[in-house]
Amino acid sequence: MRTIITVNGEARTHDLDPRTTLLDYLRETLRLTGAKKGCDHGQCGACTVLVNGVRINACLSLAVAHDGDQVVSIEGLGAPDNLHPMQQAFLKHDAFQCGYCTPGQICSAVAMLEEVAAGWPSQETADLAAPPALTPDELRERMSGNICRCSAYPQIVAAIQEVAG
Repeated sequence: MRTIITVNGEARTHDLDPRTTLLDYLRETLRLTGAKKGCDHGQCGACTVLVNGVRINACLSLAVAHDGDQVVSIEGLGAPDNLHPMQQAFLKHDAFQCGYCTPGQICSAVAMLEEVAAGWPSQETADLAAPPALTPDELRERMSGNICRCSAYPQIVAAIQEVAG
């Protein structure tokens, strides 16, 4: 099925098997290996990418469903000589150990801050009439779909708090 997806700012046209996941499209077809295949069930968040500014688990989404969409993977957030502020904060706070979950964590954190700016509540949000306060508990709840097997959670929270201000 002919599909056009803009990935990291570049329109990509491919004939795709309709069963191809967005994750496999990114990794196998485009060779963008930042998003990882962790659990392949949407439970770990290692495959998190941004689609039209919203974070999704790429392993659970079919690529053909994103015809016409804008996809940003970790490779599109920043480059080694021009890192995204969240990437810089993760480095500064040593918010990774093995690094496997880091691309998904960073993409998720970037989108999560946009959700907070838009006033989206979470399970942890106490006052629905007020802007969400980015307490450590609030951040942990909002990032709960991204698992770090090395337990760098305190550093991840610190990095996100730095970027959030």
